[in-house]
Amino acid sequence: MAEITSGETIKERVRRTFRPRFGAGSRTRVIIMGAAGRDFHNFNVLFRDNEAYEVVAFTATQIPYIADRRYPPELSGRLYPHGIQIVSEEMLPRLIRKYDVDVCIQAYSDVPYQKVMSNSSIVNSAGADFWLISPEHTMIRPEKPVIAVCAVRTGCGKSQTSRYIAEVIKETGRKPIVIRHPMPYGNLKEQAVQRFTSLEDLDTFRTTIEEREDYEPHIRAGTIVYSGVDYERILREAENEADIIIWDGGNNDAPFIKPDLTVAVADPLRAGDELKYYPGETVARLADILLINKVNSATNEEVDRLRKNLKEINPRARILDSESIVSVDHPEMVRGKRVLVVEDGPTITHGGMSFGAGTVAARELGASDIVEARKYAVGSIAEAFDAYPHLKMELPAMGYNGKQIEDLEETINRADGDIVLSATPADLRGMLKVNKPIVSVSYELKPKDLGLREEILKFLEEHHAIHEMLGQYYP
Repeated sequence: MAEITSGETIKERVRRTFRPRFGAGSRTRVIIMGAAGRDFHNFNVLFRDNEAYEVVAFTATQIPYIADRRYPPELSGRLYPHGIQIVSEEMLPRLIRKYDVDVCIQAYSDVPYQKVMSNSSIVNSAGADFWLISPEHTMIRPEKPVIAVCAVRTGCGKSQTSRYIAEVIKETGRKPIVIRHPMPYGNLKEQAVQRFTSLEDLDTFRTTIEEREDYEPHIRAGTIVYSGVDYERILREAENEADIIIWDGGNNDAPFIKPDLTVAVADPLRAGDELKYYPGETVARLADILLINKVNSATNEEVDRLRKNLKEINPRARILDSESIVSVDHPEMVRGKRVLVVEDGPTITHGGMSFGAGTVAARELGASDIVEARKYAVGSIAEAFDAYPHLKMELPAMGYNGKQIEDLEETINRADGDIVLSATPADLRGMLKVNKPIVSVSYELKPKDLGLREEILKFLEEHHAIHEMLGQYYP
């Protein structure tokens, strides 16, 4: 900020030097803080062709190997003919000072409030404002009915809920299409719009293990999945073949598409987190239905605590209960064996869970021992254990690039166990060459009553009636 000139008051100095916002005067300089998802979406819908703002950089965190790229000019638009740099969030204070940045926008999720406010302090102390943008301002308006499935934390059971809802829709003769929260960790230009109809498509798009965890179960159930970077284009293409859109959220983020019905899944094993994480509490407050999942794995006290919290923050929502049912393809191979448990990566890393469905299955099926995975970790997998010190026994299925997949494979081969109990939804048997049999664990939603099914059928009936009514006026 410029020095005070003779006779100038503090207020006059601020007026002279503080860049005007919302299009008046100089362009407002912006950094979007992200993790290859919400950050790109916010840019696309709010800033891409907005001459009032200049986005000087994206910063990247939370997900490995997504920095040191560029948001390509093919996606960034006419105002950014050379694209936009993507750098590590560690460089944020230097970037603010180097580019005289006005605003930094938090655009990644599943973050504790302490971290959010720490980010705000870093940004403010470097001289910029800190923004949290309302999901409403970034939601694309659809032309087809949309059911959004979100959650208050990573690993609550969004995808199994989405699969359940898709099957209910199919039973009525309608065609659901899943639009999945983005995971563009590779070539962004090639990942602008992705359509997955077969397992072969996963190879075509060179998907990571993390992407396969979320896409494979839908594909195996015969449901088409869209994902990518440019969600306006993704939505319009999906609407061409869908009767109903299901938004399958990720990382406890809010939906990118304006929903007609919002289901938010909550986890009693982490009761209390629904009040402590961004934007999980926002999602819970937006929900029409709050689904308490995993009630078969939690205590009554945990379920009651969660129910009380949800009622307090969203008394208008209907609260329903469901179980997460774990099954194993070869249960006879588990009893009495020393097992290396591989869990869904994001759930036990930044999702904060110390165990998942693999551990549940090992205990239920009488495994003699769970191998301590941390002891055998190498390379980037060992780094993940260092980054998430709550992990010890379970091995996160991390594979954000080829080298990390190799590290995962070596870690499994080094481990002193009889079998691998794999609870990642991705089929590791087709991706890894390991020296132990892999037994697959899956988990599906089982509502405690007909409440969720009734809500979905009611929603379908209401939208059919609206469609019929509009057809009378717009044949």
